[in-house]
Amino acid sequence: SSTVRNDGKKGRAKVSRHAGVIAGLAIFALIAVLAAGCAVGPKPRPVAEAEPEHLVLVDPGWWPDFSDDMDRDSLLIAVDRSLVYYGRLPENTTFQFGNTVYSLQEMKDSLLLLRDIVATTENTGDLRRRLMGSFDLYQCTGTSGDGNVLFTGYYEPVLRGSRVRTDRYRHPVYRTPDDHTIIDLGGFHEKFADERIIARVENGDVLPYFTRSEIDIEGRLEGRGLEIAWTDDPVELFFMHIQGSGTIIFENGESIQVSYDTWNGRPYRSLGRHLAQKGVLALAEMSLRGIKNYLQSTSGDDVMSLLAHNESYIFFRVVEEGPRGALGVPVTAGRTIATDPAFFPRGAIALISLKRPFFSDAGEISFWKPFSRLVLNQDAGGAIKGPGRVDLFWGTGDEAGLIAGYMKEYGQLYFLVKKR
Repeated sequence: SSTVRNDGKKGRAKVSRHAGVIAGLAIFALIAVLAAGCAVGPKPRPVAEAEPEHLVLVDPGWWPDFSDDMDRDSLLIAVDRSLVYYGRLPENTTFQFGNTVYSLQEMKDSLLLLRDIVATTENTGDLRRRLMGSFDLYQCTGTSGDGNVLFTGYYEPVLRGSRVRTDRYRHPVYRTPDDHTIIDLGGFHEKFADERIIARVENGDVLPYFTRSEIDIEGRLEGRGLEIAWTDDPVELFFMHIQGSGTIIFENGESIQVSYDTWNGRPYRSLGRHLAQKGVLALAEMSLRGIKNYLQSTSGDDVMSLLAHNESYIFFRVVEEGPRGALGVPVTAGRTIATDPAFFPRGAIALISLKRPFFSDAGEISFWKPFSRLVLNQDAGGAIKGPGRVDLFWGTGDEAGLIAGYMKEYGQLYFLVKKR
């Protein structure tokens, strides 16, 4: 979905209370929209320059060599979570693989077959042979059509927190405010299908929702009872917003998990790119660790101003089992990927091939090593757009964050579906 930014009073739609609000939202929505203006791995399948599809069927002779580098149980857990997601969908749901459309039942059957093969296969050679005999393989052509895809990583941070505000714990984790409104423009005109804007209504005016600066610096949400918890580190909280989930541990040892609920509709703006443009960080320091180290050495007011460069703001909800991805099911460390749902089938089986870093005891990169594994397409992300981007979930805590923070590697992405 696309989001339109509207600053200040320009473009506001004045509406009356009650029945007039809906008409005003429609007018505002229409005005806003009209105003918007290669890694180590298997050899990529040759793709014709004119190939228009994002997924192309791979001839059996081009199946990549691969060895799944993780344990069997984690894959079975991830498969079951996609089955839970499919179990919630209408039976007439369909999924697109290139030029071919598959039914919901075919997607379920693919997962059940993979589950049976994984549970009864002992070695990689047999796994590849059985998959080749039972599944069709589609390769992602990527942004440029050469089969290379940019992989990044994400993780679940662990923060210290309190259920009440104190001198130490004074940075709030907010739930979704009651004046947060999502307007679906598709009902107004077919050319706006799948377009949405996020707004709030104040004194009859339809306005864009508050920016990060308005929320965290101006305190526009204070005193409304929206705080889930309070944390002691605005930098770690900022990166929990980026990751979309986190665990908050209280001083008495209790903890809660929070996960993405919605956002403020403002554009995501890269803080790393902003710091590079300001000349305060060299390209060699552009890792999660390098950015955090710089921010945590910056004074309080200055760091809040830097964080406010990214206007996008996440609202959370408490979850019993998490973190949860865009499908509403828990994500699985090492087995869940996030892609753009406009291009790739949700919940589907995928195969990835790229390289990852390994670290010394001091936390420095020792070497990079190729790996491949079966994963499930179970998440999405605000920065993961187009056919050439994949985000891999690495798990919870500092070690997962260290790996995720360095991931920016090209590799290959494939999708599997049961043969007809």
